[in-house]
Amino acid sequence: MSDDNLQEERTSSPAEHEAGIGDISILEKREIEAKMVAPIYEILVREIGVDRARAIIKEAVTKHSIAEGRSFAELEPAGANLQTFIDIQDLWNRDGSLIHDTLEANEERYHYRVTHCEYAEMYRRLGLWEIGPLLSCQRDFEFIKGYDPDVELDRSPSIMEGNDCCDFRYRSTHSRSVGGELG
Repeated sequence: MSDDNLQEERTSSPAEHEAGIGDISILEKREIEAKMVAPIYEILVREIGVDRARAIIKEAVTKHSIAEGRSFAELEPAGANLQTFIDIQDLWNRDGSLIHDTLEANEERYHYRVTHCEYAEMYRRLGLWEIGPLLSCQRDFEFIKGYDPDVELDRSPSIMEGNDCCDFRYRSTHSRSVGGELG
C-alpha cells in the first residue's frame, strides 16, 4: 500500500474534525490553549486581582465548553445521549492521556475512575497548576451540559484539586415513556 493510500485511510473522525483538533490529541490542544491563556491570566491578575481573573477565565472556559459539547452533539445522527458520549471517550484518552478503570458503562450510567492524568501533569509542567482546574476539570461539567442536558455529572474533587483520583459518575435523567406513562 502506498503512502498516499495510507494518508487517505487515516482521516479524522467527525468528532475530531468538528472539535478542530484534526490529528492532534485533546491533550495537545489543551496545552496550546493553556500557553495562550497563561499570559492573559497573568495580566488579568495584575490588573484586577486573582479572584476576578479566575472568574473571567472560568466564564470563558464555561462558554466555550458548552458550545463544544453542542458541536459534538450535532454530529450524532440519532441525537446525543449518554451512550454516544461513552462512545467518544477515546478522544480524551488518545495516546494514553488518562489511566482509568471503567466501573459501569450503559445507557443510564457511566462511572469511571481516573488514577493518572496527563492533563494534570501538563499543567504542572507548564507552571499552571493553579488554574489547571479552570482550564480542564471544569470542562467535564460544562461539556456534558452542551452535549446532552439530560445527563448529570457527579465527580469527586479531581487530581488537580488534590485528590488521588478523579471519580466520574454520569447519570442519564431521561424519562422513559411507555404508552404515555412514565416507565
